[in-house]
Amino acid sequence: MDCAHNMLMTGPPGSGKTLLARSRPSILPTMTVEEALEVTKIYSVAGMLPPDTPLVRHRPFRAPHHTISHAGLVGGGHFPRPGEISLAHRGVLFLDELPEFGARTLEGLRQPLEDGTISIARATGTLAFPARFMFISAMNPCPCGYYGDPVRECTCSMQTISRYQKRISGPLLDRIDIHIEVPRVDYQKLTDERMGERSEALRGRVERARQVQRRRFAGTLLSCNADMGPTEVREVCRLDETGRSLVRAAMQQLQMSARAFHRILKLARTIADLAGSERIETAHPLASLGTGLAEAIQYRPRRAI
Repeated sequence: MDCAHNMLMTGPPGSGKTLLARSRPSILPTMTVEEALEVTKIYSVAGMLPPDTPLVRHRPFRAPHHTISHAGLVGGGHFPRPGEISLAHRGVLFLDELPEFGARTLEGLRQPLEDGTISIARATGTLAFPARFMFISAMNPCPCGYYGDPVRECTCSMQTISRYQKRISGPLLDRIDIHIEVPRVDYQKLTDERMGERSEALRGRVERARQVQRRRFAGTLLSCNADMGPTEVREVCRLDETGRSLVRAAMQQLQMSARAFHRILKLARTIADLAGSERIETAHPLASLGTGLAEAIQYRPRRAI
């Protein structure tokens, strides 16, 4: 999927969630000069710019441990410094074992996921750091990790599972575009000698989609579909009557918020761009390139967490 759409992967230990997250930079579009300058400034302010790297050219990938402090993630200190979310600007922030992070730490993600900036208030004033990143997270379905697993029995009570899953608040989940289940990998797939699509080919599709988006938002402060606000969504993500009926039914069945509605349309627009389509199709005819609006809807969570 194109850069900047947030994702939560849920599955048992060893199913490949971390591997999928760490492979994401290999298919991300190349940074523009403007983006590279933004990232370089942040690393320079943080004192983390290597002396032999005058310009950061690769998108950052930050993966802090769940023991990180609130200030370490969002930034802070007596003299405020950028935190991990700003160091991930224009790149990827990966949080593994998401429910293990502190509640206050996770809630600190809400503003940057919505606005692309983080504000740090001190007695002397308020300082804002850029924080427009792709949020990738992973979690087990329960403390033991095997709730719903077809092979290994879960040892957790339903109360324990519910309490564990509710460590992630609804408002934070609402800001995640793609919710996917990552099942156990069976023996046949592990030993299959067939190769999947190479990263170079995937990156080529992402680059073409991003070029379309840059032309679409030329002359604005937006760089990709995920940056759109409600006004841009209304102009760019137009649906036919079949599409409107599908979204209407989905909102009623899944009890979606207005934010989730807009995120579905932005994701559907990206799926159409990846497929080379000018319109958002309800069910895209090129199945290998996505199924349009229906695919975007299926990435919303099916159950309360």
